Amino acid sequence: MPLPECPHRPRSGAERPAVFSSYPSPPPPPPAYVPPPRPPRHHLPAAPPRHALALGIGLLLLSLLFALLLRLDRRPFFQGVDDRWAAAVDHSAADASGEPGGFLVVLDRLGGPLGMVLPLVLLGCLCVYGRWRSGLFVFLAAVVANALVVLPVKALADRPRPPHPWVLVNDGSYPSGQVFGAVTLVIVVAVVVFPPRARRWWWAFGGAYVLAMMGSRTWLHAQWLSDTVAGALLGVGTCLVLWRILAPLLETEAERMASNSLWL
Repeated sequence: MPLPECPHRPRSGAERPAVFSSYPSPPPPPPAYVPPPRPPRHHLPAAPPRHALALGIGLLLLSLLFALLLRLDRRPFFQGVDDRWAAAVDHSAADASGEPGGFLVVLDRLGGPLGMVLPLVLLGCLCVYGRWRSGLFVFLAAVVANALVVLPVKALADRPRPPHPWVLVNDGSYPSGQVFGAVTLVIVVAVVVFPPRARRWWWAFGGAYVLAMMGSRTWLHAQWLSDTVAGALLGVGTCLVLWRILAPLLETEAERMASNSLWL
C-alpha cells in the first residue's frame, strides 16, 4: 500500500543541507608562546658568598687565637718572621715627609681618623638615594666594627709597637686598625656600589690598596708584619659575618631597586 505523500514545505535554515566550499578553511593559528616571566637579575647589593658566615667566624677566631698567644708569650713562633721583615725595611732611612715617604704619610692619614670620613660620606650618599639597608651594612662594618672589634682585640693582645716608629701611634700594635679599615672599606664598596662586571676591577684595585696599606705600616715601623696580616683577616671576617647576617635586608633592597621602590 503506497504511503501518503507529505505536502511540500520549505525547509528551515537548520534543516537545509550545509554547503561546503571546495577549499577547506585554514586552521586557526596556534597561540603565541609567551615565556614565563623571569625574576629580575639583581646586581646591587651583591649577595654573600656561600659559607660566608662559617668562613667569617673562622677568621675572627683565628685572629683571637693569635691575640691570646701574644698575651701569653711575648715572643710567639712568628716573631722571627716579624724581626726579619723589620730588618729588611730598616734600611729605609728617608724622611717621612719626602719621597716616597709622602705617599706613606697619605696612607697613614687615610688609615687614621680621616679614613672614617670616606665610609660616612658613602653612608650619606646611600641614604639620600633611599638605600638605608646598604647604609646600615656600611655603618656597621666600616665604622662601628672598628671600635667594637679592633679595640678589644688590641687590649687582649697588648703587643708593643716596633721600636722607633716614624708616625704618631697609640698603644697596642696587634692588630692593625689601619689595615682593618682599608679592608672593610674595600669590601663594603664592592658589595653596595659596583655591579658584577665592574666589581672585578674594584677587587684588583682594592687588593693593591690593602697591600700598600700593609706595606706602609711596616715601612713606617708602626706595626709588625703579623699585625697587618691580622688586621686584614679580622676585617674580612667581620665583613663576611655582617654581610651574611644582613643578607635578607640587602636582598630586599635589591628587589626594591629592580622595582624602583627604594623608599618603601
